[in-house]
Amino acid sequence: MENAMHWSLTRIAALAVACAGTLFWLYTFYAIAQLPVGDGSGFQWVAVMPLGAVYFALTFPALMFAAKGDKVPLALGLGCAGLVGFALLWAQLLTEFNS
Repeated sequence: MENAMHWSLTRIAALAVACAGTLFWLYTFYAIAQLPVGDGSGFQWVAVMPLGAVYFALTFPALMFAAKGDKVPLALGLGCAGLVGFALLWAQLLTEFNS
């Protein structure tokens, strides 16, 4: 049982990165909901799709791997890649939302 619950520094880092990505993804729903209505079409909600793709392709697997303690270096890499993907997408979306 001790081996299954081994909390290495890499595992803690992977969990922290994956949790940060998860919290950011959840925050994006709040941020998008606060945007002005515009033309009333709700088109701003299309931004949820690429953010969700980054979350489910990179961050969620990192969270699951790190939580299980399996493939922890991969989990850390996926989590970091997810944060980079979120940063790039969010920067682009902010320019679109502010125009």
